[in-house]
Amino acid sequence: MNKLYTYGVAIIAGIVSGYFNIPIVADIAKFISEIFIRIFKCISMPVVSLSVIVALACYGEGENTSRIWKKALQYTTLTTLVAASVAAVLYYVINPPSVPHLSQASSDVPVSATGYAQYFLEIIPESISKAFIEHKVLSVLLISVIFGLSIRYITENKIKNVLTACIQGLHSIFFSITKFIVKILPIGMFGFISVSIREMQHGMDLQGMGKYFVVIICANLVQGLIVLPAWLALKGINPLKAFKGMAPALSVAFFAKSSSGALPVTIQSAEENLGIKQNVSRFVFPLCTTINMNGCAAFIFTTVIYVMQNYGINIDLITTLTWIVIASLAAIGNAGVPMGCFFLSASLLSSMNIPMPLLGIILPIYSVIDMLETALNVWSDSCVTLVINKNINLTKPSSADH
Repeated sequence: MNKLYTYGVAIIAGIVSGYFNIPIVADIAKFISEIFIRIFKCISMPVVSLSVIVALACYGEGENTSRIWKKALQYTTLTTLVAASVAAVLYYVINPPSVPHLSQASSDVPVSATGYAQYFLEIIPESISKAFIEHKVLSVLLISVIFGLSIRYITENKIKNVLTACIQGLHSIFFSITKFIVKILPIGMFGFISVSIREMQHGMDLQGMGKYFVVIICANLVQGLIVLPAWLALKGINPLKAFKGMAPALSVAFFAKSSSGALPVTIQSAEENLGIKQNVSRFVFPLCTTINMNGCAAFIFTTVIYVMQNYGINIDLITTLTWIVIASLAAIGNAGVPMGCFFLSASLLSSMNIPMPLLGIILPIYSVIDMLETALNVWSDSCVTLVINKNINLTKPSSADH
C-alpha cells in the first residue's frame, strides 16, 4: 500500500509540474528524467545479455529450455498477429477520414533508408563492444545466445563451473542494482511524467487525424485491457493480480518509452511480485523484448493503410489480410531500432513509392503513441511469460535459483 501511495504522489506531482510548466521545476524534472534514462540505458544491455547467457548456460538443459523457446515463439507470434487484427477491425469500424489539404502537409519526414537486407546485416555486429555501445538489442541477443550455448560445450568442468559462477555473480550484481533503482523509482517517474506532459502540450496537430489517432489508441487498449487479460483468465491466471504486480515496470515503460530500458524493472517485478521462476523470467523477457511488439504491429498496420487510403489506393479484404501479416512480421523484426515503428512504416511506404508527407503530421503525435505502445509491449511480454511459467510448471527450483 505504501508503494502505491508513493507512486500516486509521484504521478500527481509530475502531472502538476508538467501542466503548469514552472521553469525551475521543469528544469529539475528534465534533469531527473535524463538521469534515470541514462541509468536504464546503462544497465539494460548487460541485463539482456547476462539473462540470456545465464538461461542458456545454467538453467534446465534439454527439454525445459526447448519448451520455453517454442512456447515463447508461439505466443509472441500469436499475440502480435492478434494485435494487428484488432487494429484492422477497429480501423474499419471507426473509418478514419482523409486529411484535408494533404498536399500542403510537410514533407520533411525522417525516413530510414535501411532496407530489410540491411536490418539483417546489422544484426551481425562488427565488434562485440559496438553492439553494446550502440544498444543494438538483436546483436546483443545474438552474441549472448552464442556465448550461452558455447559454455554448454566446454568439456573442462572446472573452467565451465568457474565461468558459470562468474556470469551468475555478474547477473546478481545487476539485479542488486535494480532493486535499489526500484526503491527510488518514484523520483524518476516524477521526472518522466513532467517531461511527457510538457511534450504533449507542444506541437500536437490533430487536424483531420482524430479518428486515426483513436484507432491506434483503441487498438492498444483493447489488446491490453481485454484480449490479453482474457487470455490470462483462460489460462487460469488472475489478470488483475498480474497487472498490479507488473505496475512498476509498466509505469517505467510508459513514461520512458523503452521496453528494453524497462527490462531490469520488468524482470524484478515478475519475480518478486508474481513469483515467476528465474529460469523463465530471465530468459523469456529478454527474448520477448526483441520480438514481441504488439503495439508496433497495430501502429504499422493502421499507419500504412491510412496513408495508402489517403492517396487513393483501394483497400480490399485481401490487402487488409496481407498487411496484417506484414505488420506482424515487421513488428517482430523491429526491435532495437530508434523510433522503430515510425521508421519502419516510412520504409514500407517508400518501398511502394507512396508519397509520405502525411507522416509529417503523424510525427508530432508519435511521442504519445509511443508511450502507450511501449507499455502494451511490456504488458504483453509479461502475459507471455506468465503463461509460459504456468505451462512449464517447474515444481522444483533449479540450483541456479539460489
